Amino acid sequence: MTKPSLKNYRILLIDDDRSLCEVMEFNLNEQGYQVDTAATGEQGLAHFKRRDYQLVITDMKMPGIDGLQVLKELRQLQPQVMVIMITAFASVEMAVEAMKLGAYDYLTKPVNLDEFNLTIKHAQERYQLVEENKRLKEALREKFGREHIITVSEKMLKVLDMVDKVASSQATVLIQGESGTGKEILAKALHYQSQRGQAPFITINCAAIPKDLLESELFGHKRGAFTGARADKKGKFELADGGSIFLDEIGDLPLELQTKLLRVLEEQQLDVIGAETPTRIDVRIIAATNRDLEQLTKQGRFREDLFYRINVIPIHIPPLRERPEDVSVLFKHFLHKFAPDVQISCSPELMAKLQSYPWKGNVRELENLCRRMLLLRNADVLGTGDLPRQLKAQTQTTEAIPIELPPDGISLEELEKQVIIKALERHNWNQTRTANYLRIPRHVLLYRLEKFGLKRP
Repeated sequence: MTKPSLKNYRILLIDDDRSLCEVMEFNLNEQGYQVDTAATGEQGLAHFKRRDYQLVITDMKMPGIDGLQVLKELRQLQPQVMVIMITAFASVEMAVEAMKLGAYDYLTKPVNLDEFNLTIKHAQERYQLVEENKRLKEALREKFGREHIITVSEKMLKVLDMVDKVASSQATVLIQGESGTGKEILAKALHYQSQRGQAPFITINCAAIPKDLLESELFGHKRGAFTGARADKKGKFELADGGSIFLDEIGDLPLELQTKLLRVLEEQQLDVIGAETPTRIDVRIIAATNRDLEQLTKQGRFREDLFYRINVIPIHIPPLRERPEDVSVLFKHFLHKFAPDVQISCSPELMAKLQSYPWKGNVRELENLCRRMLLLRNADVLGTGDLPRQLKAQTQTTEAIPIELPPDGISLEELEKQVIIKALERHNWNQTRTANYLRIPRHVLLYRLEKFGLKRP
């Protein structure tokens, strides 16, 4: 981490002891700091309102506005400014009170110059860390803003409009979609566009952690709560306090933990394993699943009351095969991402095949394919010859339906019925996906289902 120039690090000294103020100013100037001085709290605040300061050193007792009042005013004007209090031994209790109000540190009179210089150095480093953290969070906010979600699809644009509407609320959101559609990216967009954007965003995959460890991971535990609990451990919920927690694959959460999660949602308090009293938390929950939670509730595998509590704002991400227009822009995005310094393009024939491919792994599968094709390419123009053998075979089967025409004729109506049945089976009888696959409006498909008397087995 590079150190900032001392020329950009300005210090304000507020002290009615002129001799002490001159000594401190001279010492700071010798080290290269930019220093302004004030003899009263009123003068100091007037200076502060006119210029930017990274550090303020103020005496505790002064005529007029005292140091504590100066501190309170400074924290309102610029919360991130570092403030060091100078106090006599008799007022150490007031200095401790100042620390509670947000002061960085305090020094006692007579001021030891070595201690003074070390405290200034530590305050500068702390300020640098705070600013760096702020820049990183702003970068995350920009990275996961909706303008960085690559899409031209009307369906996805409607999803992003929904994100814009609900991001600033505190409502629980349930994101549903197949694996690889970008549920976590959407969850981050919700978080970083919200008022919680500067607070933690904690992710946990409910399907990836063993059942006997998941409770501790989510809710934390106290030392000695069970065999092997050698120290206190904060759970994901407590780590996310003030921010958001993303519960990925919530459909895999065991039933007994669903009850504890329901309590968190209803009361905003946490039952830490081994703790005598619950812990209050302030967390927004964003859940995601690729499973049908309504069906799981009917099967008794997911609590119905929990489903209704997390399904306050439902957002469905359509699979990539339902928005083939996104294939082109996403593929070009990944080309630039993996080969930013090389001009890579793809042939129209290749793009046509990519858009006709079913993409069972969705955007993640497309990204992995792009990376593979770039690594194994023979030229800077990608063509159908660069496709993996398996994908070539699958795209060929979607381009045409082999039909054997019998010599004595065929019923076109029966053929249409069989095609619809095959398409329904291919998409697990999902009517919207089937209609998109057959390139007909959904109401036309519903008419055909009624006409042929077709019902889901």
